[in-house]
Amino acid sequence: MTGTLTLSAIPSIDAEPFDLRRVGAHPDYWYPVAWSTDLKPGKTLGREFAGEPIALYRGKSGKAFAVEDRCAHRQVPLHLGVVAGDTLKCGYHGWTYDCTGRCVDVPYVGAERIPNGVRAYPCQEIDGLIFIFPGDPALASSRAPASLGSAMNGGYKTRRLNREVNAHYTFMHENLMDMNHQFLHRRQMGAIKAHCLGRRSGDDWCEVDYTFSRSTGVGPLGELAILGTFRPNGGGDNKDLMTIRTGYPYQDLRVWVGKGDPVLHVWLGYLPMGEKQDSTRVFGYLSVRRPGIPGLIDAAWPIVTWFTERIFTEDKHIVELEQAAHDAQGTDWNQEVFPAIRSLRNVLSRCGAPLTTASGRN
Repeated sequence: MTGTLTLSAIPSIDAEPFDLRRVGAHPDYWYPVAWSTDLKPGKTLGREFAGEPIALYRGKSGKAFAVEDRCAHRQVPLHLGVVAGDTLKCGYHGWTYDCTGRCVDVPYVGAERIPNGVRAYPCQEIDGLIFIFPGDPALASSRAPASLGSAMNGGYKTRRLNREVNAHYTFMHENLMDMNHQFLHRRQMGAIKAHCLGRRSGDDWCEVDYTFSRSTGVGPLGELAILGTFRPNGGGDNKDLMTIRTGYPYQDLRVWVGKGDPVLHVWLGYLPMGEKQDSTRVFGYLSVRRPGIPGLIDAAWPIVTWFTERIFTEDKHIVELEQAAHDAQGTDWNQEVFPAIRSLRNVLSRCGAPLTTASGRN
């Protein structure tokens, strides 16, 4: 392996100096790597987790499998190979691997000379996403997420969130949880201010509650398309409740207007990329509750998509600038004062794994 994640005690962020961007995503969790619809029967995909190449393939049985994306023979990518039944043949010499990574055939030698195989990863599909478990397989069955937000709930209309961001995954957690950054979205949201109502935390989770007020004007059309039909009189100063939770390693955001189910539910999973994990592929679902008027949310969906894409584009740009500042300075110089984010940073540092390269350099 070109890089490994090893575990050791990580100090609290209150113990300086400390660089959260040198904390890797812990491998003993399930991570989304592809949409189920992107992996057709008999086809392959090349993916990675924290710099480690992974070959996905869907066999004749219809099941998705994941193995190390390096043939044991010449180390060429297995995702360039050929699916045969529920096995994968290397495209170079035809060495064949089963779903456990065991080499089961070398066409030009006898069975007694078949070498060792490659690593296989636990793999399963949940709510339309393919997940792999890069850590200890003995922990896999107990740590799978039951569902991904409200994506499969027919009472909601849902869109996929899918983008690559050139920033460490911890920047993504901080950006979503800190609603004080609404000033960034002033052109999209107008004069809106977040009010923190409270926070809670545990060993591997934390969450924070917000409500919002508007000093001038009315909400933008995209906000009204999502929330307006659920508010008395369609808007104005409101007492919407937003709860944002990091339940390691995932995040979700829910918004309530009055009683009942959340009006908005966002679920996010972050796939660390590169040996330094300084880029992230974001997979997620944004679900909006269907109002009582049939077809209304469908008619408004282009506005919802346009509005949320503009918000996400601003978030992507700003966290990439944070990563660029970290790279230029060589360490994490952030001076964090907001208690909810300090709690989040402690959860991420506690649950993560130190980054260690093959050469042993941190």
